[in-house]
Amino acid sequence: MALEVLVEDPSTSEITELLEIHLAFMRSISPPESVHALDVEALRAPEITFWTVRDEGHLLGCGALKELNEGHGEIKSMHSREAARGKGVAQKLLDHLFEEARSRGYRRLSLETGNTAHFFPAHRLYQRNGFGPSPPFANYREDPHSIFMTREL
Repeated sequence: MALEVLVEDPSTSEITELLEIHLAFMRSISPPESVHALDVEALRAPEITFWTVRDEGHLLGCGALKELNEGHGEIKSMHSREAARGKGVAQKLLDHLFEEARSRGYRRLSLETGNTAHFFPAHRLYQRNGFGPSPPFANYREDPHSIFMTREL
């Protein structure tokens, strides 16, 4: 597999379809007030950069980096197609996000994710990459359905 990470517009039909799958899944396993995944329009905000992971042009996954302030970024909308899971897509994207965050001068990356078994593979990925538990950050509040994680860069 020759994975390529690209900045792309999330409003293209192929990417929108993947994001709709992601949002539908999040809504099916979390209460509405605990779904913090962004829709396409929110992912087009100026403080967010959106990337895809492709193999020979085939869309396998996506993720975004949101600038919270000059030293702090948030990882958003990490998602891999079901058929691509376990093939290094999320790790490739996460490595790229670390590189990008460092190049922007961020000193810390944070994220919010769910706390049910559906999210355990993501928890393992983030823990393997140096993320640890943190209190809510930015505009988040304590939520019994969320886990907050951060990593110093």
